[in-house]
This record gives sequence, structure tokens and C-alpha cells, in this order.
Amino acid sequence: MAETSTSELQADSLLAWYDRHRRDLPWRARPGETADPYRVWLSEIMLQQTQVQAVIPYFLSFLERWPDVGALGAAPREEVMAAWAGLGYYARARRLHDCARQIAGELDGVFPDTEAGLRALPGIGAYTSGAVAAIAFDRPAAAVDGNVERVMARSYAIGAPMPAAKKEIRKRTQALVPTDRPGDFAQALMDLGATICTPRRPACGLCPWRDACAGRLAGIAEELPRPAPRKERPHRHGLVFWLERDDGAVLLRTRPDEGLLGGMMEAPTTPWREAPWTLEEALPHAPLAGDWELLPDLVRHGFTHFTIDLKVAVLSGATAPGHGSWHHPESFDSLALPTLTRKVVRHAFSAGRRSPR
Repeated sequence: MAETSTSELQADSLLAWYDRHRRDLPWRARPGETADPYRVWLSEIMLQQTQVQAVIPYFLSFLERWPDVGALGAAPREEVMAAWAGLGYYARARRLHDCARQIAGELDGVFPDTEAGLRALPGIGAYTSGAVAAIAFDRPAAAVDGNVERVMARSYAIGAPMPAAKKEIRKRTQALVPTDRPGDFAQALMDLGATICTPRRPACGLCPWRDACAGRLAGIAEELPRPAPRKERPHRHGLVFWLERDDGAVLLRTRPDEGLLGGMMEAPTTPWREAPWTLEEALPHAPLAGDWELLPDLVRHGFTHFTIDLKVAVLSGATAPGHGSWHHPESFDSLALPTLTRKVVRHAFSAGRRSPR
């Protein structure tokens, strides 16, 4: 009888653990069910850089409004962006919509079933193509997210700092993917990282790979994977113009599709720069000339790569300028307002401007 390989033993032990401890997630097919490619793809896009518990309500809301890729592709862009508001990393929403339109239109609503075919679609990179190919179509593909990187770095004591360690981690992961149940194997690795092999205080005693884990045996598991040296995030400043009409409507504009917060709505603002703005410096960027008044305090927000402080200047009794659109506060919940804009809204209302309620 042929000798069982180490990789087969690792896959078997992990799948046996998964069969007992798998997480019940709304996008995950139950045992014996066939995975829905639309649900798998939608969840994987949402889960990029976002925690499971934050994603679940958005996923369920999207599924209720757009139950299949054809419905999502036919939806107006502004509705998709508004439904995404608050989930962050808004380029994902634009590419999600572009991808849905392409699948619904050019591919007759049928998802490609290979990594290469999936990679050709908007917003789908190496990780997402591997995850969808494995989970939705049982292709023997490696799906390497942050949880998997942590599990593999510890299992093989890969000491190189990130991102230099990524190549070896992916190679090791691909070598472990079984031809039988590769989709379950991909999800098992994710669950292992999310529930057992956690960033701090991993529950090594409960891990199905504990006996062979090189990081645990060397006493360095919790140190891995080693991060790249941290760079201090730069800090920026801006000034936002809160312009109201007599009927309480507020001027908002849509940011360009490309770039930070692309396609989302905001109150007009100066460019963001290193030095704070005075009101006098900022006035050439105002949407309308007038007697602007600075509100006390600041709006503070952190992005992945920088932090920002925003001053807010207000002007009431305006007439409609040429750039932007007017919206009553009662409609704000239906607009594509990112978290930063919602902070500006709360700041303006807390300073005595009209309340949306």
C-alpha cells in the first residue's frame, strides 16, 4: 500500500477538525449543499480587509436587494455605493459592480470556474480567484488570506517579515491543497486562523496541527508572522464647507471614481495637505462666496495610510451653485456617504445646525 504523504495527513486532520467545528456563515454552503458562486464571490469581496461580524449585515442586505449577479449588475451604481456606505475601501464596491455587470452581460450570468478566468474579471486578484475557484467550484486552488498567512507562517516557522514571506507561504499552502474537498480545505484553513491560530494567545492545545507545528515547537508561534517595520502614518488637514439652503438642504458632491473614497459623496472640501488651513486660505475652494463661519473643534479620522483633521465652515441661506447637488438631511441614510462624511454630518448637527431627525 502506498505511503500516505505528510500533506495528505495534514489535510485529513484539518478536514476532520473542520467537519466538527466549521463556522455557520450566511454565505457558506451547508454539508452536502452545492456552493453558490455569487454568494461566495460577494462575501469574499466584502471580507477583504474587513472582519466577518462587520460583513454579515451588509452581505444579508445585498442578498435581499440583489439576490443574484444579474440583479446586482442591473442596479444603478449610486444605489450600490449607498448600500456599501460604512463598509470602507470603496474601490471594492465600484469593482464589485463592474464585475457583476460584466458577468451578467458578457458571460450570461455564469461565473468562470477557473482561477485564470476569475482573475480576468474586475476586482478579482490572486486571493479572491483562488477562494472562489476552490470554494465554489472545488478547484485545487490556494486561497491565502491573512488568517491563512498566520497559520502557515507558524506551521512552518517562516521567519521572514511580511510581505517578503508571502511567496513561501503561498507555495507551502498550494502544496497542501488536496484534490478531494479543496473548497472545504480552503475554508478550514480560514476557520483555523480565525478561531484557533489567532494573532494573540493562540489556542495551540486545540489545534489539529499542534504536534507538527514548527513555530509552536520552537516557542515562537505567537511572534509569527513577523510584520514589516511599521512606518508612522502621515497626518493631513482639510477644511469642509457645509452649505445650507433656507429649506435645510445641504450641498453635497460626488468624488471622482478613481482614488480614495471614489464614487462616494461628501461636502465640498479643500485639498488635503500637511499644513492646517486657515479660513482665509481655504475660501478660494469654497463652493460659494459668502460670510463663512468656522465651527469649533475638528473632525478626526484615520485611513489605512494616513490620518486627517478636518475643520468645518458653515454658511446658511445659500442659493444653488453650479457644482454639486442638494440633499435634505432626512435622505442622508439613502446616500453613499462614507464614514468620514457621516462624521462631518454629526459634527455639523452637534454644533447646532439642523438635525436630520
